[in-house]
Amino acid sequence: MEFFRCRICGEVYMGKARPSNCPYCGAPNRYLVHAEEWRDENEEMGPISDISRENLLKAMQLEVNNAPFYREATAKAKDIEIQGIFKCLAKIEAEHASAIRKMLKTEMPQPEPGRERPTDDDMDNVRVAHAREVFATGFYRRSAEVAVEPRVKLVFTALSEIENDHIDVEEKLLKKNGH
Repeated sequence: MEFFRCRICGEVYMGKARPSNCPYCGAPNRYLVHAEEWRDENEEMGPISDISRENLLKAMQLEVNNAPFYREATAKAKDIEIQGIFKCLAKIEAEHASAIRKMLKTEMPQPEPGRERPTDDDMDNVRVAHAREVFATGFYRRSAEVAVEPRVKLVFTALSEIENDHIDVEEKLLKKNGH
């Protein structure tokens, strides 16, 4: 067995080979290193600029808001494939919030009240999920562009890539179901 650790979320994976993506946060495998080579890049980062801190706080809140939507959508899903996708997304979004919290060395915020809730229609929920992921991808891409810290730039770049993978999954579902 080999042990790999994710540069984005810090979680450890044990397996016979490097996975294609981090099983915890979804980061592409180029962000996974052998566990003995891993170092806590958050500790090496130093002070965070005001713009990066503001964007990280917004990102953490976005992820905290998305995770309950996906958990509720999982419970309402009638299609087993959609249920599985929403369950995975709920876990990944929660892991993103946790990774950002570690960077900021702060407490996790509560979900904002009045956020959109899932309906009883699977495809409506996929469309809402798609809109959330499109928004997140753009926000993370812009945040990476303005980040001055290499660590913050790396994390926002990875989050953008991960959310873009989610968009691909949702678009395939929408196309498969004639939307």
